[in-house]
Amino acid sequence: MHTAYILLGGNIGDRKQHLENAKQHILFYCGTITQQSSIYQTAAWGVTDQPDFYNQVIVIDTLLAPEALMQSLLKIEQIMGRVRSQKMGPRIIDLDILLIDDLIMETDILSLPHPAMTKRRFVLEPLSEISPNKIHPVEKKSIALLLLECRDDLNVQKIYTKH
Repeated sequence: MHTAYILLGGNIGDRKQHLENAKQHILFYCGTITQQSSIYQTAAWGVTDQPDFYNQVIVIDTLLAPEALMQSLLKIEQIMGRVRSQKMGPRIIDLDILLIDDLIMETDILSLPHPAMTKRRFVLEPLSEISPNKIHPVEKKSIALLLLECRDDLNVQKIYTKH
């Protein structure tokens, strides 16, 4: 059994409903959701001339190997209508694996931990909400400390509190 931390995001259509739909697909294809953060509205990162994103981090228990989990998440994006027409452009759903257990790995389809997570407030805010004491396997620092050290100043605002 693996514990995976997954970032969900999207900025097209009914953003909240798309996050809910993605979680239902994850339950069906990937494993059991054990924790979920609040939903955050975040300014677009990279290509900034687009609508704000809704982002949420979930934790799942999964029997899938890391690359199989990534393949399943890509399949879910496709099922939900994700079109990859512009790098960092608007999207209905985006599913990124942040961490799996304490694995450090690099393959053609997966880098663990996610290589940009420590530089992005929209990742660290929801992750810190549910796992502040989780230690980043490369940085050897807690998620809470990484959030304090994060220099990203894009707006990240909690809009829907977890239930």
